[in-house]
Amino acid sequence: MTKADLVEHVAKKANLTAKAAKDAVNSVFSAITDTLKKGDKVVVTGFGTFMVRSRAARKGRNPQTGEPINIPSRKTPGFTAGKALKKSIR
Repeated sequence: MTKADLVEHVAKKANLTAKAAKDAVNSVFSAITDTLKKGDKVVVTGFGTFMVRSRAARKGRNPQTGEPINIPSRKTPGFTAGKALKKSIR
C-alpha cells in the first residue's frame, strides 16, 4: 500500500474528500515525525510504538578497497508492533 492508497482508503472510510483525507494523513505523519525529532516516542495503543533508536559507532570495511573505516554513531527511527497488531496478522 502506498501513501496515495492510504489517502484513498481514509477518504472512503471516513467519508471525506480526497483533499481532507490527504491533509489528515499528512498531519498524522508530520506529528509522528516532529515527536521523534524531539527524541520522544509515539505510542498508538493497539497498533505499536514509534521510537528513536541509537546505533553505536562501529568499524566497517570499504568493499572496493578492503580498507577498514569507522562508521559513526547515529539515531534511526524504529517501530515495534503492538500486541493487537501482531495478533491480528497471525
